[in-house]
Amino acid sequence: MTLIAPTLQGFFTDRLAKQRQASPRTIAAYRDTLRLLLAFVHHQSAKAPSQLDWDDLDAAMISGFLNHLETERHNSTRTRNVRLTAIRSLFSYAALRHPEHAAVIQRVLAIPPKRYEKGIVSFLTAPEVDALLDAPDLARWEGRRDRALMLLTVQTGLRVSELIGLNCGDILLGTGGHVRCEGKGRKHRAVPLTSAVEAVLRVWVSERAGGPHDPLFPTRTGRRLSRDAIELRVSTHAATAAERCPSLLTKRVHPHVLRHSCAMSLLQAGVDTSVIALWLGHADIRSTQPYLHADLTTKEQALARTTPATVSPGRYRPTDKLLAFLESL
Repeated sequence: MTLIAPTLQGFFTDRLAKQRQASPRTIAAYRDTLRLLLAFVHHQSAKAPSQLDWDDLDAAMISGFLNHLETERHNSTRTRNVRLTAIRSLFSYAALRHPEHAAVIQRVLAIPPKRYEKGIVSFLTAPEVDALLDAPDLARWEGRRDRALMLLTVQTGLRVSELIGLNCGDILLGTGGHVRCEGKGRKHRAVPLTSAVEAVLRVWVSERAGGPHDPLFPTRTGRRLSRDAIELRVSTHAATAAERCPSLLTKRVHPHVLRHSCAMSLLQAGVDTSVIALWLGHADIRSTQPYLHADLTTKEQALARTTPATVSPGRYRPTDKLLAFLESL
């Protein structure tokens, strides 16, 4: 019998923190996954998490947990795959430390990620963006903060985590105005600001009156906004904007949609996809390809350049019975 507790603790303190120097967000994501897994196994086996053995986490139990995520917690397939990645990372770490459990570990590592449908990227049109930005009540402090936050997001395409991490000192106004942020993988980047966005931020930074290391978009008490808080503010303003722009009723507006809207505006303006990838902080230019699929304007322009085929209308009709049979399948 080999308890998982010592290895699990070493996975976080040694593998993630020291060897990989994982970011706090990565550690938090792995922590949440394993906490959910241990709670599920405890419910199934009635054994305390600290008393669980590696044989208790066999492939059947892990598969049951993944099914539980989708059926009971209503997680998407992509979330299920992310949870599986965290579990596989733990078991890869345990493989060299517990050869006596090699068979159990290898069966878990053999569990494949599930394929999922990749929908078209959702984004806002220019009128929808205008309606959203006009929704906050500028007579209130929160309204002025929210408008500055959403305007900055639409123009720069920052991720929610990057918005949360912004400090007052990360905004440079004046000649060469830009915003500096730390993105995924601890990659730093700078995104230029338009004069309209810079004017709004100048007013907000003056009203905010924070120090260089204070959060740019705080709560009333001065703390950083949480991810849930930003999502709630955006969805609330989207509901208000839908009264003026009914097309918003058909879309689920969340902070990442504003990032998509930024990418689509750049693409429709003729900006090269490699530049868009740099703008958004993508590690691979292939991450920008979904925007090409979502942009009907580009496809319509390509269609307009094509010459109509001179093929006579009609459908192929096989002359042979066997070919006709194959055609009917």
